[in-house]
Amino acid sequence: MEETVRAMTHVINQGMAMYWGTSRWSPMEIMEAYSVARQFNQIPPICEQAEYHMFQREKVEVQLPELFHKIGVGAMTWSPLACGIISGKYDGRVPPYSRASLKGYQWLKDKILSEEGRRQQAKLKELQAIAERLGCTLPQLAIVSALKQHPRHKSSEWPISILLLGRKVRMCKPQRRTLLRELLKRQTLGTQRVNLGLPLLSVHRSQQILHPGSNAVS
Repeated sequence: MEETVRAMTHVINQGMAMYWGTSRWSPMEIMEAYSVARQFNQIPPICEQAEYHMFQREKVEVQLPELFHKIGVGAMTWSPLACGIISGKYDGRVPPYSRASLKGYQWLKDKILSEEGRRQQAKLKELQAIAERLGCTLPQLAIVSALKQHPRHKSSEWPISILLLGRKVRMCKPQRRTLLRELLKRQTLGTQRVNLGLPLLSVHRSQQILHPGSNAVS
């Protein structure tokens, strides 16, 4: 770890970079890097790149906020559509020319066709109904969910600073940008409360919709 921290500090001191961050590190590893940097007067990492979507939430919602609060490490999240799974195109099958059909993505195909993949598709059908009530698509709802601050955390504790999107996400038109802004503001839908800060969606049947083991139900 010391070698890594010293190497990244050298890169910054030589003017080749302004900051450095980590990708898919555990909270323990991030804290170790921070401690080493403090001990040897080096430059610590400022962010962690983490996967974050409706089916992958624990690290960003539970683990990183504590680090953000203690040492200021932020999060650069990626894959809000779970490699396309939340787009809805994988409904118990793998369409031709989709990412899961490409060479080198057998792992994604296996995941989609697994028992867990079938459970996720069942949940997406229920979430699709919520998206329709809000007047948006399921991918749009997923992206807003990844952007909005989780209601359990204060702004000083919420680590997400950047959301990485693929180039094929068709949400660049002005009216769609307006829709996203409106969805970020809205917190209610009739008598059903929807926390768009999710990925948690608190509705009457949220425990059937959400990922098993979720500990963030409000």
